[in-house]
Amino acid sequence: MFKKTIIKNGLRIITVPIKNIQSATVLVLVGTGSKYEEKETNGISHFLEHMFFKGTKKRPSTQKIAETLDRVGGSYNAFTSKEITGYWAKVDSKHLDLALDWVSDILLNSKFEAKEMERERKVIIEEINMYLDTPMSYVHDLWEKLLYGDQPAGWMITGEKEIIANLKREKLLNYFKNHYLAKNTIVCVAGNINPVATGKKIKKYFKSIKTGSPKIKIKVTEKQNRPQGLIYYKKTDQTHFSLGVRGYDLFHPLRYAQLILATILGGGMSSRLFISVREKSGLCYYIGTSSENTTDTGYLVTQSGVDNQNVEKAINLILKEYKSLKSRKVDKDELQKAKDYLKGGLILSWESSDVQASFYVSQELLEGEILTLKEKLKKIDEVTASDIQKVARDIFQAKKLNLALIGPFKDKSKFKRLLKI
Repeated sequence: MFKKTIIKNGLRIITVPIKNIQSATVLVLVGTGSKYEEKETNGISHFLEHMFFKGTKKRPSTQKIAETLDRVGGSYNAFTSKEITGYWAKVDSKHLDLALDWVSDILLNSKFEAKEMERERKVIIEEINMYLDTPMSYVHDLWEKLLYGDQPAGWMITGEKEIIANLKREKLLNYFKNHYLAKNTIVCVAGNINPVATGKKIKKYFKSIKTGSPKIKIKVTEKQNRPQGLIYYKKTDQTHFSLGVRGYDLFHPLRYAQLILATILGGGMSSRLFISVREKSGLCYYIGTSSENTTDTGYLVTQSGVDNQNVEKAINLILKEYKSLKSRKVDKDELQKAKDYLKGGLILSWESSDVQASFYVSQELLEGEILTLKEKLKKIDEVTASDIQKVARDIFQAKKLNLALIGPFKDKSKFKRLLKI
């Protein structure tokens, strides 16, 4: 069972002892991301994440930072999202002190040298170029741009190349000072650990974390009264698109029903859309539907890649499945299959220390409440066929439909005409 502790400076500590495994994961989440940025500094959260790997006083270079955990076969990385930035290290549990020392060192003692920043901005611009050249990935950014427009929720996490090229070190340091604070940070250790001893170690390694009141993000504004489309012209052999609707945030009582609805549509190789669009029609190699819930937004979206000649046919098939869920309740077997698919995935991943660390700490940071695995599974089990239909009727409306598309098309009007349900 996990244990949560809040120490005097506001830092939250979560320990998760796990029996019969040898690994331990240190995961630090900070409550910041691209939704906390301003237009002129879009991408700064992600830029800062990169800079934590460029050198500390103790480990003065990228090589010294990397080889610390390479020497013991550890895994480590970091990530930036809209609302979270995370840093983690996974090691044989006998190297837990080393992992704690490493993570705390990069987060508390990074030098953020100007020369390293100049080098890293080139790396980040190449990362942006990589995403722009990968339609399967970039179409998701366009999808969120279509939904949220020119506000933080609609901006790319990596930022725009022009902004990154001109971002000043002073801005980076100020962002660090305003967001990387004890009250905005959670340290979690999960795995083969003694929770009491580990809690003491976390306090020791993070005792110098800065205090203060972290900056808060502006609430997302959502407004839509008709179907929307965004077409990104690119000469491709295959069109990649995201088609979906606005949905529920993390705190909505029907968010688990939205998750199961997405699973029924495109959550596996026996899902409705996989069978309809791929197996029966042969239109695509990949297709999937996901449910996204953040603190103030949510959506359900289907993504696929099809031959340029088959885009309209694929879109119509997807909309047909959306519509069918409004008019007819899912039967008992299909509902149970979707529930078991979700529960099985959770249970199978549960044997990993990094999954358990993420499970507990992300709930604490985003929702302020932690449900156990058993309680999560119960939430899934409680969803009824009537709930699924209720969600379908609510979100599958023409005025909530959105289509983002990358392909060799310049006229979006013919695609917008398809957005009927």
